[in-house]
Amino acid sequence: MNPTLDTVDIVVADIQAAIGFYARLGLTFTVDPAYPDHASCDLPGGLHLMLDTEKFRGSAQTGGWNRPSGDPRNFLAFRFGSPADVDAKYAELTAAGYPGVQEPWDAFWGMRYATVTDPDGNGIDLYCPLAEPSDVQ
Repeated sequence: MNPTLDTVDIVVADIQAAIGFYARLGLTFTVDPAYPDHASCDLPGGLHLMLDTEKFRGSAQTGGWNRPSGDPRNFLAFRFGSPADVDAKYAELTAAGYPGVQEPWDAFWGMRYATVTDPDGNGIDLYCPLAEPSDVQ
């Protein structure tokens, strides 16, 4: 039997700051009343995105998690409808104080691409194909 990836869990320092950031990308999280250090969001296609605080992840329940250091170790990629949408979202997020890693650019692989980091330093890619595959000659 092959496993199915259906959940991505991001460990965060401040759950409300993380919820605020991801709300700017159109995601709506529900905080579990029984566990205020845990929130989840259902995404299209059946994927779930969860946020757990460092306190929750480092508790005895999950066995001694420690915060990694260094550059982002993972990236979430959000697809937009147009290159202008990528540019606008990058400008919005960086104006709101989220660090820009890569300003919008036309990548050699045929996408408008930009990268910011969320409040915990996770890489967030913003992208859009420059042309639909059927448009490429």
